[in-house]
Amino acid sequence: MGNDLRVKTLEAHRRYYGKIEVIPKVPIRRLGDLSIWYTPGVAEPARYISRVGPDESFNLTYRWNSVAVVSDGSRVLGLGNIGPEAALPVMEGKALLFKYLGGVDAIPIVLRVGSADEFISIVKALEPSFGGINLEDIESPKCFYILDRLRRELNIPVWHDDQQGTAMVVLAALINAFKIVGKDLRKSRIVLVGLGAANYSVLRYLEVYGVDLSNVVVVERPGIGILSRCHPMLDSFKESMPHWYDAALKTNKDCLEGGIPEALKDADVVIAASRPGPGVIKGEWISLMAEKPVVFALANPVPEILPEVAIKYGAEIVATGRSDYPNQVNNSLGFPAVFRGVLTVRAKGISDSMCIEGAKALARYAERKGLRRDYIIPRMDEGEVYVEVAYAVAKRAMEEGLARRKLSDEELLNEIRELIERPKRMLQALTKNKLIH
Repeated sequence: MGNDLRVKTLEAHRRYYGKIEVIPKVPIRRLGDLSIWYTPGVAEPARYISRVGPDESFNLTYRWNSVAVVSDGSRVLGLGNIGPEAALPVMEGKALLFKYLGGVDAIPIVLRVGSADEFISIVKALEPSFGGINLEDIESPKCFYILDRLRRELNIPVWHDDQQGTAMVVLAALINAFKIVGKDLRKSRIVLVGLGAANYSVLRYLEVYGVDLSNVVVVERPGIGILSRCHPMLDSFKESMPHWYDAALKTNKDCLEGGIPEALKDADVVIAASRPGPGVIKGEWISLMAEKPVVFALANPVPEILPEVAIKYGAEIVATGRSDYPNQVNNSLGFPAVFRGVLTVRAKGISDSMCIEGAKALARYAERKGLRRDYIIPRMDEGEVYVEVAYAVAKRAMEEGLARRKLSDEELLNEIRELIERPKRMLQALTKNKLIH
């Protein structure tokens, strides 16, 4: 980020004192209206929920469309462990994207906690106030334990964007990249560089999609190298890094050893989600890959290998996490639409198969627009893609019996579209009337 943008960003945040606010959605024409929305009238919906059951809170309060964006600030993208207060602007920005792109009311919540169990306890206590939980920027391996526990123990959707969101968008981009290079993704040789929150979920989604994981090779940090069931430190992984242990047992059937260059030999694709570059992956290593290699270098703010270097050494398709290069693998294509879908049908959870359906919808949208080497995934400004992904996820939730509401295809599509388009119309009206400057 250049100095000019740094200054501009700080000035803008200081001017508006943050990015979101809460406004009434009900008509208040006279003082008497408050007797409906608050005392004494509010006692009736309270009694009704108490009498009929907690699920009525989805029908009588804002809960049906609300998400808590929860973080402890221990692994903020590109910034590291900066703590809860410093993480709050990031969570607030996430809440803004939820509303603008998905029509979802999101509340940023940052926690000062001492352990994963304390984090879980607080989020469980918050459940009655929200229709969903979006976990954000939590360090690995703690994030895996937190997500797994909360998915099992809460009766609302729980999503960790650094895991499920990244994996969903990566899978969509992979599906289309392999259409362009003319290879079968399920039978390809895939290399994952780094096995943190993002790539561990990528590995899981590849398995759900039908990829043969024995053909996948995972490379971790120097000193660890390529994971396999033959790794000399395998037993220690079981306790200290259980996601490494799981990956070591499932991948690398040939017990390949070494580092990144050894892993990349004859690989069809490399998906790097490790540490900022450049130079984490060297150009000459790309030339070791199979014909028409695909390179996903997803570290921010600088990819593990710059796209121009990867292309120089033979990469057919390159994707990064940055907006100033083509093929941006951006989580913002996923979480607003996924939550729009699950909240619309009042889902009780988000399954892996629902996320796979979201990935397929992303891929189909880009394919209809016309796939190219520099266009394998939709852009954030293509608004219709959010409608299509939300619809696919919601429909799958109903098919799996996870939805509290059942809607016809037409009802579902119309409701999703209206909810997604409404915030943009509101902002346009506020800007036009100079209520936002």
